Amino acid sequence: MNTLPIHRRMFLAAAAATALTVSLAGCSGGNKSGNSVEITNVSYDPTRELYQAINPAFATYWKKKTGQDVTFRMSHGGSGKQSRAIIDGLEADVATLALAYDIDVISKKAQLLPADWQKALPNNSSPYTSTIVFLVRKGNPKGIHDWGDLVKPGVEVITPNPKTSGGARWNFLAAWAYGRKAGGSDAAAETYVKQLFSHVPVLDSGARGSTTTFVERGIGDVLLAWENEALLAEKKLGAGKFEIVNPSISILAEPPVAVIAANAKKHGTEEVSKAYLEYLYTPEAQVAIARNFYRPSDPKIAEQFATQFPKVNLVTIDKDFGGWANAQKTYFDDGGAFDRIYTKK
Repeated sequence: MNTLPIHRRMFLAAAAATALTVSLAGCSGGNKSGNSVEITNVSYDPTRELYQAINPAFATYWKKKTGQDVTFRMSHGGSGKQSRAIIDGLEADVATLALAYDIDVISKKAQLLPADWQKALPNNSSPYTSTIVFLVRKGNPKGIHDWGDLVKPGVEVITPNPKTSGGARWNFLAAWAYGRKAGGSDAAAETYVKQLFSHVPVLDSGARGSTTTFVERGIGDVLLAWENEALLAEKKLGAGKFEIVNPSISILAEPPVAVIAANAKKHGTEEVSKAYLEYLYTPEAQVAIARNFYRPSDPKIAEQFATQFPKVNLVTIDKDFGGWANAQKTYFDDGGAFDRIYTKK
């Protein structure tokens, strides 16, 4: 039994992930021999527990199918930072990131995979989805029930930095959708989101860092979180200490996966990398996905876990924000909406 305090364990895990990212940059990665193969999976911040479940199951499947042993190198961090690391030389065989733009930019800037990479797998290459919820302290002492409550006097909101975190960009757009609906215009949305960020005391670089700030450091009254991260905190990291609040409107978060084709070809891991991502759509993997609090893409598996995932009024990135390329330019690139509304404390 691990007797380290949970905040210490989380810190060490994050430190190890950061060290791994640094050590892999510029390395060949993905070594393959006749009887063994290694996959480097560069992922976003809160997928640690998910792939700790998926990887050994896939290794067993692959060994049985091919006789070949497969091992994994995992790297976790803010999705935007991870994307840039791949562009700068972190030789991922696969990327499992928080949003499509972060893989698109790898294709556009580094030409490491085809521009139409999302067509390679079902559901635009998203084997699981999530949404954005509020995590509050037990008893909901600040009476937080919807987005409007986040800007009440005295409320501190924890969210990561949209410049580095994919989850933070989903948070931002969910808040914008509320402001647009409540105020009837994008101008009203910008006013609301500016007010919201005036209640944010610190911006961590990734979603797991924000969870640590809220859960372990005790900072803030409400955490804007991936649903999977909130469920993990509620049920495991701080059982009995937190509650989840589902707001009146949120966003369908679609984290995609892709083989980084040029790297996989270089490493001789094309076949196993493709099979690894295809495995995410199998019933066995979909159950593991649901047990790790992500919404499975398989309707039959989703039905089995229906009580875990309440129905939420969701906007979408394509219909409501013109797709990720437009959203990135409008809200998150230099000079975009986030730069206009955020004043560093």
